[in-house]
Amino acid sequence: MFKKLLIGAFALLVILAFVFKDLWLPLWHYQSRTDNKELVSFYIKEKLTIDELGQALVQEKVLNSTQAFEVIAAYKKLDQSKIALGKYDIEPGTSIRNLLNGFTLNSAGNGNAEVEVNVVIPNARFVSDVVERISSSLMIDSAKLSQLLYSKNFLDQHGLTAETLPSLFVPNTYRSFYDVSLDDFVERLVAEYKRFWTPEKLEKLEEIGLHSPAEAVTVASIVYSEQAKLPEEWPVIAGLYLNRVKNHIPLQSDPTFKFCWGKELDTVMRLLAVHRNIDCPYNTYKYPGLPPGPICIPPIQTVEAVLNREDNNYIYMVAQPGYEGRHFFTDKYSEHLREAGKYQRWLSTELKKNQ
Repeated sequence: MFKKLLIGAFALLVILAFVFKDLWLPLWHYQSRTDNKELVSFYIKEKLTIDELGQALVQEKVLNSTQAFEVIAAYKKLDQSKIALGKYDIEPGTSIRNLLNGFTLNSAGNGNAEVEVNVVIPNARFVSDVVERISSSLMIDSAKLSQLLYSKNFLDQHGLTAETLPSLFVPNTYRSFYDVSLDDFVERLVAEYKRFWTPEKLEKLEEIGLHSPAEAVTVASIVYSEQAKLPEEWPVIAGLYLNRVKNHIPLQSDPTFKFCWGKELDTVMRLLAVHRNIDCPYNTYKYPGLPPGPICIPPIQTVEAVLNREDNNYIYMVAQPGYEGRHFFTDKYSEHLREAGKYQRWLSTELKKNQ
């Protein structure tokens, strides 16, 4: 009799376990944790099913098995529509429950545990370099970003041209969600530009004889291209070039005609007349005034140096012999020729050494 009761009780437990499995099975797995032994930066770059998401976590060695992950997700009624794209930093031994809660889309459109990433806007030679850098940091396609930035609608809206577009970028490190939309990120670029160009800075433009932020960045780009090693020379060089602009003297800046050649002259130590004779609107030996736009995207400190340029009388500059990168400045052409001769003789000696 007792044996029959025992068998009956066991059978009842099995039946109850089967009937209520949707209740006790998730509770059993609620204690499960991730298997990673160190912090894992995990990216959800596209809409995934729960099964696909679990497999991705296994591939990244966050989980050894998807069983608990899938059981708890089913219990919480999660599907791909409720999982937010983005970057997640997963600590070792994170509970599966918290992991799924972190992936869950919230009212702000982000995952509950989604983290921001660093987006570096670098000083760079070309807009394409900046676009690629942005695309490598965010879920933004570089081709689509370029298409938007160079679109007539965008340029007209912000008073830019394809040539002055480089002045839009304010080099710095920004924080953004990895899955930020293209439109939202471009709006952020514009906001940072407007934040940098305060009313005080705009007033300084008039004081130094310039008419727009694009012109200031253009001067800064020439200053930085002339001197990338020694920031203490930036205000001096800025004063020199602004003197030339004010007095309608051609800028005659080597980096401007070098810009016309793209990357072709990158390894050329001595620039020659054949290089300087290129017919290009950026060549300030052939065309007076400022070039159509910046010849690089300079550091913001260089733009500040232009706005706070040294009030000097210099018209000429020439590199000094040696590898320190210093320049000789003067307002006398005879002194300029003398120092230029010294530099050319030094350079000839160095070239012979390297032959």
